[in-house]
Amino acid sequence: MKLTLLCWQLLLLSSLVYSSLGQGGASLSVSPDRSQFFKYESVSLSCEVQGKSAGWRLKRNTVSGERSDCGRKWGKSQGSSCIMSLIPSHSGKYWCESGSGEHSNAVNITVHAFLSVSPDRSQFFKYESVSLSCEVQGNSAGWILKRYTVSGERSDCGGNWGKQQGSSCNVSLTPSHSGKYWCESGSGEHSNAVNITVHAGAVILESPALPVTEGDSVTLRCRHQGTPSDLTAVFYKDGSLIRAESSGEMTIPAVSKSDEGFYKCSSSKGESPESWMTVTDAGPSPIPSPSVPVLSMSLPRLLCSLLVGSPYLLVTIILLVKGCRSRTQG
Repeated sequence: MKLTLLCWQLLLLSSLVYSSLGQGGASLSVSPDRSQFFKYESVSLSCEVQGKSAGWRLKRNTVSGERSDCGRKWGKSQGSSCIMSLIPSHSGKYWCESGSGEHSNAVNITVHAFLSVSPDRSQFFKYESVSLSCEVQGNSAGWILKRYTVSGERSDCGGNWGKQQGSSCNVSLTPSHSGKYWCESGSGEHSNAVNITVHAGAVILESPALPVTEGDSVTLRCRHQGTPSDLTAVFYKDGSLIRAESSGEMTIPAVSKSDEGFYKCSSSKGESPESWMTVTDAGPSPIPSPSVPVLSMSLPRLLCSLLVGSPYLLVTIILLVKGCRSRTQG
């Protein structure tokens, strides 16, 4: 029993010494820990290296065949981490690599189709036009813009509404077009969804249809049909008064998650419908390097490394084991 305990202690000591010598590989970790993302989502990829991480770089090989390092045309390097705001062309394989050519594990990341809206707002007047585009990495063939209206009609662009132009659908809006829109592939994959409201009244709220990022400046405008003389507007969030603005617009200098919610405005000309504003995280924090070294190799390879890196320590360990056996047998 004493011998077994001593062997475990010696093995742990060997592991610690091995790590202090800077031997060992790297592990690529991802935060959030998933492989599929939508456009504009953020991800942090970190090279967790035993010993010194200097000389290790995050690399990728995209589906288009581009091989490059973080910090060149993509990503922001922060210590041993790389922070990215994703777009479809970022889909591909990622790994850590040392100056001597050692590799970590590889991680595949896929950035899915994204529905974009131009102009980027969720409310429109009757007969205004909007362009909805399916942004897909690679070939967009087979992706169709679909909708589900407030009246319960589910249909595709180009049927009885909209004009298909490549991966975009141009729509001249009427109130019956109000509803949820998204892109869908032939195999049933979905993009993000966007809600659009077409108002027959005199006032709409111009607010982003697509998610905004924490820290961004966002301006909400109370827009009137025609050119009214009175532009003063009152803004509400989740039914509660925020404030009145004589300019007819309200700016949030740096949005946060607490600003997420339903917004509307009113003026002497009427009241707008409500629209939801989504606020996404600015991005994950870099993943801290592990403070405790981890044994990531077999015992024979570990002992071989010790023999090369510290032969005196290895001899000492062998003598301790022999001494322990002698005392046990005696």
